[in-house]
Amino acid sequence: MHSKELVEVIAKALVDNPEEVVVTEKAEGRGSVIELHVASSDMGKVIGKQGRIAKAIRSVVKAASFRDKKNVDVEIV
Repeated sequence: MHSKELVEVIAKALVDNPEEVVVTEKAEGRGSVIELHVASSDMGKVIGKQGRIAKAIRSVVKAASFRDKKNVDVEIV
């Protein structure tokens, strides 16, 4: 599974409004940046208490992209 698709699946499972989840990917140097856009009412669910869910999403994506030897960063916008 591609990193962008992975972020999208995880985010849609967490939020109340999955139709408002938008994931974009931008290439930067040796890696890429994945931007996750959610409804403002769902922002807390994606970030979690003290940023724990956001950190977990980033960890899963980094682990998945390690096999491809790419550096992938996830930004929640």
